[in-house]
Amino acid sequence: MSKSFRLLSLLLVVVLLIGACGAPAATPAPAAPAVEAPAVVEAPAAVEAPAPTEVPAAEAPVEAAMAPATFFSTQFVPVEEQEKFRAILQMGGFDVTGSEEGPLLDVVLAGAQSGKSEIDVIGALHGTFPPLAREDAMMNLVDVADDLSMDRELTAAYLQTGLLGTQDFLSYVPWMQATYIMAASVEALPYLPEGADINALTWEQFGDWCKNLTEETGEVRCGLPHAGLFHRFLEGYMWPSFTGGVVTNFKSADAVAMFTWINESLWPYINPQSINYSFMQEPLLSGEVWVAFDHTARLLEAFNAEPEKFVAFPAPAGAYGRGFMPVIVGLGIPAASQNPEGGAAVIEYLTRPDVQGMILKEMGFFPVVAGVDTSDLPVGIGIEAAAVAAQSSSADALPALLPVGLGARGGEINQIFRNAFDRIVLNGEDIQTVLDAEAVNLQLLFDETGAPCWAPDAPSDGPCQVK
Repeated sequence: MSKSFRLLSLLLVVVLLIGACGAPAATPAPAAPAVEAPAVVEAPAAVEAPAPTEVPAAEAPVEAAMAPATFFSTQFVPVEEQEKFRAILQMGGFDVTGSEEGPLLDVVLAGAQSGKSEIDVIGALHGTFPPLAREDAMMNLVDVADDLSMDRELTAAYLQTGLLGTQDFLSYVPWMQATYIMAASVEALPYLPEGADINALTWEQFGDWCKNLTEETGEVRCGLPHAGLFHRFLEGYMWPSFTGGVVTNFKSADAVAMFTWINESLWPYINPQSINYSFMQEPLLSGEVWVAFDHTARLLEAFNAEPEKFVAFPAPAGAYGRGFMPVIVGLGIPAASQNPEGGAAVIEYLTRPDVQGMILKEMGFFPVVAGVDTSDLPVGIGIEAAAVAAQSSSADALPALLPVGLGARGGEINQIFRNAFDRIVLNGEDIQTVLDAEAVNLQLLFDETGAPCWAPDAPSDGPCQVK
């Protein structure tokens, strides 16, 4: 019996053991959600993992054909400006790297020497391009400009400056501009000379207008910013319009005739307070002056504050044309660019009329293409934009560029032109004697810096020569 009992007990233990081992076997049913949860998480992971691999693989051929261009610009380098400009670029799928002029020149020239440029397109002032062109570091953009002309009208005068004195090598396509214009109170308009068109004045008509204002109102109503950017008035407007040049004709017979006219027919009708004016918007708003010349930025407050009271118009013309000084910014493609098509795409985008309008509204630079909608601009900018366009697109437009190649001594040329004016007009010294003396200083500056001539003077191989 005891033996049988032991066998029975052993059997019972075995059964219990089997039952205990069988319990986990039934567990999968309630555990199913725990298994499914990871399955749901892992399934997307399994799907998403190849997805990033597949997208670049699909886009790779497109990127190879239309890779984004590497764009460097000396404009809009400050953080706030760059953020605004980058937002405009990103609408077209582009980006930009801000750079100072010196480093940009170094990188482009290094690329030209190595045959492989790290940059595909550059945006820079006109004066940046001549040293690059001298080293054959830029691509000829004549064909690019021709393609653009199929659906937009670029300012002809600035296409000419982009040639840098050559006949058929376009170093840059114009991108944007700033400049100096004229402003007048509507009260001055009835005193215009008979038959004069305010948008096509000559300097002689301008002098007559100022004379009429003085004689008929009893007040000297014309003003110039002698304490401000007056040297630009001389370098960009007077000398080019009356002599056809800036440096080469500095002491010419035409320059003598110009000063004779200034002494007799202009300065007597310029408000004596002009020697104290820096920003002409202030005397315009006060009513002290009714007609003025200045940089667009220094007239803007008057147009914004009382748009119904003031008009903007192009600078007058002389015997050699309508001299004016634009601050021209161009777009160029380095000759060693690895992606010239991408560079051309950036140029195409930035010269679209709608993009030019965005740059005007957000960045304050004026368009170089026709057809820009100015209806939604701040009123002052809209008024100025019309005058800027009329000035640069006039049939007799004669752009006189900012001094090029003088480096840190750029201020010296400004002083030479100012000295000539002050000695002749303010101090009453003999015209030819003063011009001859200041011409010596001017020539010395060019000899010591080696700076060549710039437009409207003809290009020179060496230092520009005063005649």
